Amino acid sequence: MTLPQFPEGFLWGVSSSAYQIEGAVDEDGRGPSTWDTFAAVPGRVAGGDTGRVATDHYHRYSEDVALMAELGVGAYRFSVSWPRVLPAGHGEVNRKGLDFYDRLVDELCANGIAPAVTLYHWDTPQAVEDAGGWLARDTAFRFADYADVVAARLGDRVRMWMPLNEPMVVTLFGYAVGAHAPGRELMFEALPVAHHQLLAHGLATRALRANGATSVGIANHHVPVWPASDSPADRGAADLYDVLVNDMFAAPVLTGRYPTDELAAAMPGPVAEDLAIIAEPLDWYGVNYYLPSRVAAPSGRETVIDGAVLPPGLPFDFPAIDGYPVTDFGWPVVPDGLRQTLTMLADRYGDHLPPVHITESGCAYHDEVHDQRRVDYLDGHVRALHQAIADGIDVRGYFVWSIVDNFEWAAGYSQRFGLVHVDYDTLARTKKDSFHWYRDLIRAQR
Repeated sequence: MTLPQFPEGFLWGVSSSAYQIEGAVDEDGRGPSTWDTFAAVPGRVAGGDTGRVATDHYHRYSEDVALMAELGVGAYRFSVSWPRVLPAGHGEVNRKGLDFYDRLVDELCANGIAPAVTLYHWDTPQAVEDAGGWLARDTAFRFADYADVVAARLGDRVRMWMPLNEPMVVTLFGYAVGAHAPGRELMFEALPVAHHQLLAHGLATRALRANGATSVGIANHHVPVWPASDSPADRGAADLYDVLVNDMFAAPVLTGRYPTDELAAAMPGPVAEDLAIIAEPLDWYGVNYYLPSRVAAPSGRETVIDGAVLPPGLPFDFPAIDGYPVTDFGWPVVPDGLRQTLTMLADRYGDHLPPVHITESGCAYHDEVHDQRRVDYLDGHVRALHQAIADGIDVRGYFVWSIVDNFEWAAGYSQRFGLVHVDYDTLARTKKDSFHWYRDLIRAQR
């Protein structure tokens, strides 16, 4: 079946993150991260897996860039590891760590692939966490210093910058319910984590611009929220979840305001002054979409998300979404949810919403090479995206998650998201059918 044609100049890319693929956690001066610490605790990560080796991208980056060049992507979204560049989180720069990213960026540019850099994809230096982590206001300023260091070294070649990836996940999974590093269970006392990440984003955006960056965005997680029923209790729970997941991290960045007065009052520090920094204008806005959320009032049943048992006391429940195929991670496959998400953002933020890039879109299937289900998934999502563009939403790019199979956080190596299969014993790379499908899609668009 012929795929629709996208606008001229539309950017096709792939994504990854440092802790999920690099390995080499104790090489060349890298300091420990919260994910090194978290994964070392028995029972925290499925199978006792860690990112110690991951896919060994640190040593095999040239091979991976060659795969991207064969794929024909215009950009590669990757993250810089904060503890690899600044082992203590601030102060002395680890030159060998920066040198690695310098080599990676040069390799990408030599192959005609634009580097798209995420500065923070959840791997906080352990020293920063020991000093308070994202609960501490000072962390935002240490992050801005880190942004300045990276931009000064790489800024002449990086095409796109994202200070943060999915601050919602760090807030909710890392600090509120403890399913991710650093494993805190603070529930609503984790709200300062959201504010300090947003402040860090604004400060880092200023630091990037001071180093000449002209294309700065953010990669935010967004979902359509579906109430489980029309009951006032279910609708109320869904509305609260919608605010916390979709608007708490979009509204401050795009409009300079928190979505509710109650949230603004719950945040620490000089909130009004901070919001002026947080709302530093963006050149584009990144959307990570995977699946909708069906939300109900709390039922008292055990709540499990992505294999993690959440602590009691959440003000919402997540009943299953029936009637759709599911990935091997148990996520419902709802391509139109991407269109719904983009429509929601356009309706809510209007002229405040800059051009959009889909910074993550992907699925986990155990099929090793012949992964027709992933082909079908991507085909459906690309078509839904095209419909959103036809509806008038300004979307400029689409990044598949991910280029290679990798460490999937608390799920360890149990889930495979890659276009390229990785044998975790030999680290051999094998192109999947979805790799060839995406290559052919990109060629057809040109």
